[in-house]
Amino acid sequence: MNGAVLLAAGSSGPSPLWYATRAGGTVSLVLLTTTVALGIAAAGRYAPSRLGRFEVSALHRNLSLLTLAFLGMHIVTAVADSYAHLTWPTAFVPFVASYRPLWVGLGAVALDLLLAVAVTSAVRGRLGRRRWKAVHWLAYASWPVALFHAAGTGTDTRLGPQLALYAGCLLTVAAAVWWRLVRAGTPALRVRRWATAALVMVPVALVAFLAVGPLRPAWAHRAGGTAQAPAPSTAPAAPHRSPPPPPPPQQHDQEDTHEEDAHQGDDAE
Repeated sequence: MNGAVLLAAGSSGPSPLWYATRAGGTVSLVLLTTTVALGIAAAGRYAPSRLGRFEVSALHRNLSLLTLAFLGMHIVTAVADSYAHLTWPTAFVPFVASYRPLWVGLGAVALDLLLAVAVTSAVRGRLGRRRWKAVHWLAYASWPVALFHAAGTGTDTRLGPQLALYAGCLLTVAAAVWWRLVRAGTPALRVRRWATAALVMVPVALVAFLAVGPLRPAWAHRAGGTAQAPAPSTAPAAPHRSPPPPPPPQQHDQEDTHEEDAHQGDDAE
C-alpha cells in the first residue's frame, strides 16, 4: 500500500476492510480473466486430452460463479469501509460515486454486464440460444471495463507486482483471442478484423492511460479522491462587543454640543 493511503487512513494504517476490498477486487480480476480466456478457448472447440468438452464447460461455469462470489466480497467490504464513502447504489448505478466517480463507475458497468449474463444464463432455455449468446458477449466486454476500473481505482496500481498482474491478464486474454483467430480461418474474416483491432487497442489504451494517469504524480487528486474535511481552526474567537448604550435625553439647547462630542468619540475609536 502506498504512502498516500497510509496518510489518509491515519496513524493506525488502513483498516482490514480496505485490504479485503483490494484483495477481493484483485482476485475477481484474475478469475474474470481466466473465465474469459477459457470461454474463448471453449468457443474454439478446445478440449484437453484428459478432459471432455462438458468438463471444460462446467469449469467455465463454476469459475464464473466464483468470480461473482469474490466480486460480492469486493463490493460488501468497499461499502462497509468508511474511507471511500461508497453506498449500495454506487455499486450498481454507474458514475454516481463521490470517490473517483469515473473509475468506480466503470466497476459498476462491469458488474451490471456480468449480472446480465448470469441472469440470462439462468433462463437460457426460455430465452433461446441466439438471444442468450448475444447477451453472453457482454462478459467479454466486461473484462476490459473491469481492467480499467482496477487500474484507475486501485491505490496500488503504481506498484510493480500490480503492474505485472495487469500485464499477465492482458497476455492471457490476448493469447486466447489469437489462438481463437487462428482456428477461425478465413470464413470469419469480419470477426477476425474486429477481434484483431480490439486485441491491439486494449493494450495500447491501457499503457497510454497508465502513462498519463496512475503512474503520474497526484493521480489520487486528479482521479477524484475523497476530499478530507478541513481541520477546525484553533484561533481564539473575537470577543463579543456589546453596542454602546443610547445617550440620555438632553435639553434642546445642549443637543448640538452632545452630537459633536459623540462624533468625536466615534472618530477616536
